[in-house]
Amino acid sequence: MKLFQWITKDTNINFLGAEKLTYAISIVAFVLSIAVIGFKGFNYGIDFAGGILMEIKSEEKINLDELRSKLDSVDVGEINLQTIGENGDEVMIRAEADNLDERAQMAAINKIKQILGNAIDYRKIELVGPQVGDELKIAGAVASLIAILAICAYIWIRFEWQFAFGALLGLFHDVIITLGLLAVFDMDFSLTTIAAILTLAGYSVNDKVVTYDRIRENLRKFTRMPQRELLNKSINDIFSRTLLTGLTTLLAAVALFIFGGDTLRSFSFTIVAGIIVGTYSSIYVSTVVLTCFDLRRSMEESKNVNPFGNID
Repeated sequence: MKLFQWITKDTNINFLGAEKLTYAISIVAFVLSIAVIGFKGFNYGIDFAGGILMEIKSEEKINLDELRSKLDSVDVGEINLQTIGENGDEVMIRAEADNLDERAQMAAINKIKQILGNAIDYRKIELVGPQVGDELKIAGAVASLIAILAICAYIWIRFEWQFAFGALLGLFHDVIITLGLLAVFDMDFSLTTIAAILTLAGYSVNDKVVTYDRIRENLRKFTRMPQRELLNKSINDIFSRTLLTGLTTLLAAVALFIFGGDTLRSFSFTIVAGIIVGTYSSIYVSTVVLTCFDLRRSMEESKNVNPFGNID
């Protein structure tokens, strides 16, 4: 109870006091994320990589070594086996088979079924050809690009250019670092991951819009307050709201990660990582970068020059 009382009451934290440290952390994390994505790449799921995915259940615990030796005779490239759940009686079989056409993949599935026998319950069977996988990659990339460009356009119209720059900087910071974490932890990168990235982008921008609205409101209210002090006050004003929103959303995402199974593991991981990174960047990236600009002058100029710069 005391914890929630502390969260909901007014705070007076000097957030801008650690700006040099947070700049360094953000730059290092951003650069490392790009390096990991470039050199290691993503663990593409069946949606993008193509291949065969099967989930099976047995009445007894499945020995992965025995199962792997049985499936070695199936000519589908590398086969990965992963236990699902805690009992050891459910296994996910993932075969590359990205060089096989649909007919050959179906033949491989039938051969796997013959090897495993009728005592196995086949919970899930999916196959994606290499051409379809490439098409889904392109479609996912185009959809993500269009969505992010639309968000960028809204932000640029909604705020003065200094605020727009800070929000977009925070958005790209959040997306790149989250993608880097996906690559580091070798999480499946599939269509559900794309959906999570777009959800993260919307959450990230919303968090920054709330912060910027309070900053603009305080700029009009406290005309003589020094800008750094005003930025710090604005963050403290909405800190309880930011923290409570982040915590409640995080709890739901963590529950999905723990209890949602392998199907939702990548999606929930992306949301969890994105919430943490996005909450951090709303304060230490998108707001801190505003210290480089004269916000009062830009707001006065926008009233006279840009009819869209003062939309409330």
